[in-house]
Amino acid sequence: MTYMPYDANESRPIRDIAYEQLKHAIISGDIPAGSRIVETAYAEKLHISRTPLREALRKLERDGLVEYVLHRGVVVRAFTIHDIDEIFTIRNAMMMLILPSIVENVTPEAIEKLKSILAEMDIAHEKADADALAHMNRSFHSTIEHLSDKRRILSVIDSQEEYIIRFSAVTIASIVRRSNAHQEHHQMVELLEKRDLESLKVLMHNHLEESKETCLAAVSQNRMK
Repeated sequence: MTYMPYDANESRPIRDIAYEQLKHAIISGDIPAGSRIVETAYAEKLHISRTPLREALRKLERDGLVEYVLHRGVVVRAFTIHDIDEIFTIRNAMMMLILPSIVENVTPEAIEKLKSILAEMDIAHEKADADALAHMNRSFHSTIEHLSDKRRILSVIDSQEEYIIRFSAVTIASIVRRSNAHQEHHQMVELLEKRDLESLKVLMHNHLEESKETCLAAVSQNRMK
């Protein structure tokens, strides 16, 4: 990964810039689990002093992305099954909270955009193109989520999605290939178009929980290999 050196004209605190760059590198896998983050090396890469870097590392520790290990220093944490379960639980609960505002704010234009995404997903589904499905699945759900006006909740959902992406394309592909998942997407659009909140709640709850269980099973199976 190429690190952007600190820009003196940047208005944000140095620690926040360092935090965001390191967080992205960890989530994307550019800094793999188990890697040491040596303060002197990363301070040099980011062209900053060690003080804001330490502040960024403390924030990453609170996020559960790094940990301090005796005799090793700061190390990137591997996600446990418990971590993954918790991440999905948070994301799913937040999603259910914003459903009423999604139904209230849905527009004909949004429905048309969702149908357009579904048309592309239909093609990818027929071709069993898991990579394309994974990308469009995120686009589909993000479009629905951002119909809500609950900005703080949306920021929590987006932050959890960052972590979910780290579970690898293979794991995400197992979710989008799940039996009935694609048909459920079509049903979501139909219920949104009808503004049928109660039916959408039932469908969305089942869809999200089954996706969580599918991901957990895929991760467990991969770790047993």
